[in-house]
Amino acid sequence: MFSGSIPALVTPFRNGAFAEQDFRDLVEWQIEQGSAALVPVGTTGEAATLTKDEHFEVVRVCADQARGRVKILAGAGSNDTAVAIGNVKAAQDSGADAALMVPPYYNRPSQDGIFRHFEAVANATTLPIVLYNVPGRTVTDIQPATVVRIVNAFPGRFVGIKDATGQLQRVTEHRLGVPTDFAQMSGNDETALAFNAMGGVGCISVTANVAPRLCADFQAAWAAGDQARALALHDRLFALHLAMFTDASPGPVKYAMGKVRPGFPTELRLPMTEPNEASRKAVDAALAGAGLV
Repeated sequence: MFSGSIPALVTPFRNGAFAEQDFRDLVEWQIEQGSAALVPVGTTGEAATLTKDEHFEVVRVCADQARGRVKILAGAGSNDTAVAIGNVKAAQDSGADAALMVPPYYNRPSQDGIFRHFEAVANATTLPIVLYNVPGRTVTDIQPATVVRIVNAFPGRFVGIKDATGQLQRVTEHRLGVPTDFAQMSGNDETALAFNAMGGVGCISVTANVAPRLCADFQAAWAAGDQARALALHDRLFALHLAMFTDASPGPVKYAMGKVRPGFPTELRLPMTEPNEASRKAVDAALAGAGLV
């Protein structure tokens, strides 16, 4: 269901409000540039600062603008299982093709608690789900055995994972225990090449906001077996991948968006603040090195 370069889209704001036309233009550009699917209201989309109404309005606008040309994978996680169920239903009502879901954050449930959370979601909803494992943000880690348990307990419901643990061996650990059509996607741009080599099929990407064509070409080259071209594109993008996290995300990526798409709003919502000078310099150098400015 999912593969290739999939940007975790930024959410543009103007004067504190969701900038719908800027977002529609971003969605259109991403599709034109070859992105394989789109993720609205993920971490990079500042989902944690959106009201529920804003959150699902962003999903609705994304789906409306895409008009079925690419799949929409909407952020829908919560640390409250009942809220998570409501989020999945709202994502479906808003036009999403699947939901991207972190395990419960802050609560720090056991592995069985994580399983029971996703069991309850699966039993109460019908939308396909992509697991999102990012312990650095959630302080909750879906261990490989639990991933395998979840996927096999509900055939066809859990269709993939965005793995941002940075532990590449997990690609193999998952692959050996789940169906062959389970889509493993890197959550880290800088290791996407190695992730694919271990059996991954794509990346849910921050960098693809800024360089969608290069990221799409990189994934297409790997899928076509052109490892030399994939490596060359990886090298070209590597400094940019790192620059996206030289300050609190999504500050650097929004700053970069203002460079590659002049006029695009770079406004952030508190507690996020503008990237520092060192980060801006790193982004400027990386954009120039990749030939984007």
